[in-house]
Amino acid sequence: MKMFLNGKPVDSVSEETFDVFNPATGQVIDSVPKGTPEDIRKAVDAAVKAQKSWKRTPIHQRAAILHKFLDLVDANKESLAHTLSAENGKPITEARAEIGNVRIGFSGFIEHAKHFYDSMIPAGTEAGQDKNIQLVVREPVGVVACIIPFNFPCDLFDQKAAPALMMGNAAIVLPSSDNPLTLLRLTGYLIEAGIPDGVVQCLTAPGRVKGEIAKDRRIGLITLTGSTEVGIETAKTAAEHLIPCALELGGNDAFIVLDDADLELAAEEIVWGRLYNTGQVCCASKRFLVHNSVKGEFARRVAEKIKARKYGDPAEEDTQIACLISEAAAVKTEQQVAKTVEQGGKVILGGKRSGAFYDPTVIIDVPKDSDVAVDMEIFAPVVPIIGFDTDEEAIEIANRSSYGLSSCVFSRDFKRAWKVAAAMEAGAAVINGASFFRSFEMPFGGWKYSGIGTEGVMSTFEEMTRVKTIVLKNIVA
Repeated sequence: MKMFLNGKPVDSVSEETFDVFNPATGQVIDSVPKGTPEDIRKAVDAAVKAQKSWKRTPIHQRAAILHKFLDLVDANKESLAHTLSAENGKPITEARAEIGNVRIGFSGFIEHAKHFYDSMIPAGTEAGQDKNIQLVVREPVGVVACIIPFNFPCDLFDQKAAPALMMGNAAIVLPSSDNPLTLLRLTGYLIEAGIPDGVVQCLTAPGRVKGEIAKDRRIGLITLTGSTEVGIETAKTAAEHLIPCALELGGNDAFIVLDDADLELAAEEIVWGRLYNTGQVCCASKRFLVHNSVKGEFARRVAEKIKARKYGDPAEEDTQIACLISEAAAVKTEQQVAKTVEQGGKVILGGKRSGAFYDPTVIIDVPKDSDVAVDMEIFAPVVPIIGFDTDEEAIEIANRSSYGLSSCVFSRDFKRAWKVAAAMEAGAAVINGASFFRSFEMPFGGWKYSGIGTEGVMSTFEEMTRVKTIVLKNIVA
């Protein structure tokens, strides 16, 4: 498969390629161009030129093109789901759900764009301004670099490309090297739907090459979802040219179970909040803080529910938990679990690896000062359970982490749960549900080392536009 540059499917200028593997089988699915800094420069050249006319395209015309794109996605949704499942290792049912989200996400941004109105400061609002009217308008930032990770490529394509295009920006999509195929296909459908040449492009390149885009002062915004380390490095480079960055980064979300919690509900939410996408979710609950009086019973219920899930080949219709994105990811998980055991944890379920598969794992008696209880993010289906005795202790353990993406608390006492949720240092707090909660409408983003800025229909347009005030001086008689 080729990448898209200036409206055309092309090879890299180097003509080199790299393979995309099915992580479940180890087989090569396809090969893609190995992008170079020169390809990045050519893409920015095309985007800068194309955006000048695209920003003048009326919103209703942009919307019509994106609606046509959605029709193309719907017509090819089953094929897209199988591509996503194969290159990502995502269970096929989850892949179908993610492709289904394309319409939900794009439609939300399309409709909001029609009502993203400018503002006016009337004459006489301020002393000395009786004859002046001030129009406050939002204009596109120009070229938006959309850096997308492996775990939810389509959902994040929706969150980044749709608002960029609807606001009159050009979008350069830079997918993960692990699984770029589905995003290449979606970019192709946007072009087929009528997006002008250069307005949307998709380049496949190693991580270090993708970083080159932060060195180009013509970029208006970098929107990146990825690790905290990559986000910080990108922000440092972008700062040299004052390029704004919206960063959604790592997380080590706390899942707090108070002594009066509905244990059955809390255990059930782990199936959704920890095992979805085989645990490879930024805002998944990753530290399970459970009151010592119910810790044993909770662990038993969790282990039973996990054992009841179908674990295996992502291509099979009844698979609910599958492999990780790569064998390297599974090896890293193996090492992290071993470290947690060394620090006092006891594995009561799972703890084994086979290739890119890592068994769903439950670890009990994890010390509150262990690495996983603070900042060691395990991106896999692992449930480390940490005991506490008071609400205040749970909050202290949760907030000790340098991450603050999301959080959650379970209690039958709503006022008590609200107090804990309000004390959490995180961008979101869910009461009686897992921290894995992200609607397209909500502003989603983290505190502390989990990021800068937010994404969502409610807030992304603020990130992807800039303010201009047009003054009508002495216009009032």
